[in-house]
Amino acid sequence: MTVAEELRDEPAEPAVLESTVAMRGRVWDIRRDVVAYGDGELIREWMVHPGAVAIVAVDDDGRVLLIQQYRHPLRHRDWEIPAGLLDIPGEDPLETAKRELAEEADLEATDWELLTSIWSSPGSNSEIVHIYLARGVTPLAEAFERTAEEADIRAEWVTVPDAVDAVMSGRMHNGILVAGILAAARRLQE
Repeated sequence: MTVAEELRDEPAEPAVLESTVAMRGRVWDIRRDVVAYGDGELIREWMVHPGAVAIVAVDDDGRVLLIQQYRHPLRHRDWEIPAGLLDIPGEDPLETAKRELAEEADLEATDWELLTSIWSSPGSNSEIVHIYLARGVTPLAEAFERTAEEADIRAEWVTVPDAVDAVMSGRMHNGILVAGILAAARRLQE
């Protein structure tokens, strides 16, 4: 086995000496942990996140669906791929992905494949995002009623190479989009 084949994330279980909820939120909480690490202690405040899914929807013409919406922490309308929280207890991530593609893009797909799973920001939160490739995409008979930021979603179908170019030239910065587009481009080349 080569070094490259052996590369993988490894679990670690340092002793958590103290753990409190520093803030309760509507969707996620902020915890404050005191952790025994090495010869000392670490204090870490981090977001407890339920996880999420994201979808790279590719149509029969080889185009990928990108959506743009306002994200307040960034003060930007960033380009994204359809995504949503794992916020229904016990729901399988694939079912969440199907639901989110319908809710955010009024689409359904016949062919689903897990591309990858990523930690969005492991130094600050526990979010894991499962990114799916959806093909055999067709419009739903009825559009979902959207509110707040979702009412202002802009959707564009672009070729996968154009999406990769936008990522590689630094014109799109959303980490989930970057991982999804690059993973899908690789998968579609195989």
